[in-house]
Amino acid sequence: MTDRLQDKVAIITGGVAGIGLGIAECYVREGAKVVLTANHNVDGGKAAVAKFGDDVSLFIQQDVAVEADWQRVIKETLDKFGRLDIVVNNAGIAPEVKPVDQESYADWKKVINVNLNGNFLGVKYGMQTMKGKGGSIINVSSIEGFVGTVNAAPYNASKGGTRLLTKAAALDSAANQYNVRVNSVHPGFIQTPILTPEVVDVATKLTPVGHIGQPKDIGEICVYLGSDESSFATGSEFVVDGGFIAQ
Repeated sequence: MTDRLQDKVAIITGGVAGIGLGIAECYVREGAKVVLTANHNVDGGKAAVAKFGDDVSLFIQQDVAVEADWQRVIKETLDKFGRLDIVVNNAGIAPEVKPVDQESYADWKKVINVNLNGNFLGVKYGMQTMKGKGGSIINVSSIEGFVGTVNAAPYNASKGGTRLLTKAAALDSAANQYNVRVNSVHPGFIQTPILTPEVVDVATKLTPVGHIGQPKDIGEICVYLGSDESSFATGSEFVVDGGFIAQ
């Protein structure tokens, strides 16, 4: 531990598996207290709290697209830890793999609702809670917020929307002197349990450095953005993709 986040309190949505858990592990290592949320993976939430300890972690079941859930998460965070310093909007879902003309409107709305509307609510309630006191909002977007992907129109739209939501929110905070920084992180291909060996093989070949990333790679940039080291960074994009979009 180097205490880069000592005594800070962070909400991490989708924080009990994959990239979210990687962020949480880095945060706890650096001295933060973490509130982890997930909609379906309750067992993962319980396991994460058992791993970190209930003195520094809390799991709350949350649908990020439901406004009342955000209000409840903020309240329970303040009730347990007394403050909020960081919101990491990490929760997200993938669309049906189809060309845009075959994409169902129901699936489109589902992806946008979680990946973009959920981030908006996290920005809104995080900023309301932290303004004037100082804080950091980190929106986990994707390289697919920069480049298009075949058969993933809703995902591209949600991640591109998150990218510009970040910039607009950062400017709102600055203009109103809220003292809340807002930045986006754009992972490339990251090793998570949902990736099959076949997908890992293809992703490795597409990544210039010759391997895909680990959740810790995203966790480390989120440590920087949550810490006071990044006090002059706001409205910015942090790409962690092994050189993919540099091609």
